[in-house]
Amino acid sequence: MNPKSFFLFFIEWIAAALMMGLADAWIRRLYETGRSALSFPEAVDVRSRWRRPALLLLYAAALHLLVPMMASPAFPHLVLAAFFLGLVTLTDFEQYVIFDRVLLPFAFCGLLAAVHLGAPLAERLLAAAAGGAAFFLLAVVTRGGIGGGDVKLIAALGLWLGPDRLLTAATGGFLAGGLAALVLLLTKQKRRGSFFAYGPYFALAALWLLLTGGIPASP
Repeated sequence: MNPKSFFLFFIEWIAAALMMGLADAWIRRLYETGRSALSFPEAVDVRSRWRRPALLLLYAAALHLLVPMMASPAFPHLVLAAFFLGLVTLTDFEQYVIFDRVLLPFAFCGLLAAVHLGAPLAERLLAAAAGGAAFFLLAVVTRGGIGGGDVKLIAALGLWLGPDRLLTAATGGFLAGGLAALVLLLTKQKRRGSFFAYGPYFALAALWLLLTGGIPASP
């Protein structure tokens, strides 16, 4: 590893550690002030034991993929997207909840990114509305299989991804989540009819699309 590569690698991990510390502190605050929303309020410590290393690895991997885009105007927006999607992933894995106090600034940042990068704003708003409406219908049909947090997450992702890549993220999330649910059923860690968090799979699918393809701008 040459000195320049080593320096970039070092900076990536320092930045990832800072993002992890901020995300961990925010999650702790969310749990303290929103305890009634938690699915497992008595098991916060047990279910969060892997949070910090998981966040650190997720953020380090995201920043490593983003290094080639450092000169792009999309770079700071993508770092923000990775930060928020890490939060969504961990709170939904731990407590089956996606907080509005995370989704609202995430959606606002998506709007700012669209405006800054010259993306078609009407298209993004349509993607958010259509995606949110489609998932609201799924939530009604599945009777809670898709939760309100998932509906709002998809709407927010529409602002970041646009219609085509939102569909890709939703499809990828369903496939990955379905496979994970099948594994949990086969290993008897879940029972048929048990609640399952799909939000992390939508978030991670969207994050992969953003990290590998950037933020779609004008056609």
